[in-house]
Amino acid sequence: MKILVKLGGTLLDQPTSRDALAAQIAAARLQSQIVVVHGGGKQMTRYLAERGIESRFVNGLRVTTPETVDAVLKVFAGSVNHELVASLNRAGAAAVGISGIDAFLAEAEPLDPELGAVGRVVRSNPALLHLLAANSYVPVVACVAGDRQGQVYNVNADQMAVACASAFGADQLIFLTDVEGVLDGARNVRSVLTAADSRGLIATGVATGGMQAKLNAAVDALEHGVGQVRIAPGAAPDVLSRLLAGEEIGTRMVLQEVHA
Repeated sequence: MKILVKLGGTLLDQPTSRDALAAQIAAARLQSQIVVVHGGGKQMTRYLAERGIESRFVNGLRVTTPETVDAVLKVFAGSVNHELVASLNRAGAAAVGISGIDAFLAEAEPLDPELGAVGRVVRSNPALLHLLAANSYVPVVACVAGDRQGQVYNVNADQMAVACASAFGADQLIFLTDVEGVLDGARNVRSVLTAADSRGLIATGVATGGMQAKLNAAVDALEHGVGQVRIAPGAAPDVLSRLLAGEEIGTRMVLQEVHA
């Protein structure tokens, strides 16, 4: 089985949480080929603030100026990526830190001139993921992409996860986040959600901001061949092994309900 796990930056900010997730991924790789994609927005905002640079967002996406691109490389592809790789290695996984720039894993183009160097992945070459995963390595992908002209782009981590999961042929895409799952209008966690349900939550204003972006990404994954998407709380005990065992934690997303 092929699994892609996307880790939110908040879960990686504390060594205790990071090490717990690394141990779960290291154990899961014994049964499955696993690719990890991670964010790092919280760490990025802190890094920029320490240097007197204000973070600006448009529709939930960080405006990425030339000075911010330098920070993107230092934080996403640097400290956050390598701290996670070190945790995975300590847990017994042979992890390899890469980004979308490596071997044309994720080629991007500008998303919107107003956002600067924010990219949209237009092409993904999974050859490097296949090579590493087939040889028992765990690729750890930072949400940075490039193009054939050598430009560097900041890419939304959920969108990077979808691009990699689709190209890799993942059977499951698991978003481990800092929320319990997808909430409905009554603030209850939806255990199962179809693509149509997701669009409804967005259209009625129930899912906004980061959750809206995550649902859009999840639906995109389902429509591009990923069999199942899970959105679950990364801080829950042994959450990854429980999810892979089929336990209903958080929200399970499918393209459409299958009725017997």
